[in-house]
Amino acid sequence: MQDSTSDPAAPTQAINILIVDDSATMRMMLRRVVDLSEVPVGTIFEASNGREAVAVLEAQEVHAVFTDINMPVMSGYELLHLMSRTDKWRHILRIVISTDGSTLRKEEVRELNVNLYIQKPFRPEIVRNVLARLTHAHAH
Repeated sequence: MQDSTSDPAAPTQAINILIVDDSATMRMMLRRVVDLSEVPVGTIFEASNGREAVAVLEAQEVHAVFTDINMPVMSGYELLHLMSRTDKWRHILRIVISTDGSTLRKEEVRELNVNLYIQKPFRPEIVRNVLARLTHAHAH
């Protein structure tokens, strides 16, 4: 028996997003891009480092995490590593947004089930397109 959330004809379900970046400016910019994306978003959570992100993940339902890599306290790499080892977080879409675009860094995070790696600076359309794909996948 299917419930209405798995029915392809059902309205698109809103997604909850966690933005993790030590730069308040970058979090604000990503929030603005998400707001302008016309994608049905439930709640946008913010964290300034990986440790704060873990607290959000433990307390809230999150469908997608946009994270920087280089942050104090707990890096994005450490956060992604923890997420990959935690069963209840394995389904969460992981998008890295970082100034570090090295091949080595991209390969390191690929092993942690990162869905997309976006290098800063980026065009807002890239994030919008990612959100559109996420919403479509989340609805089915």
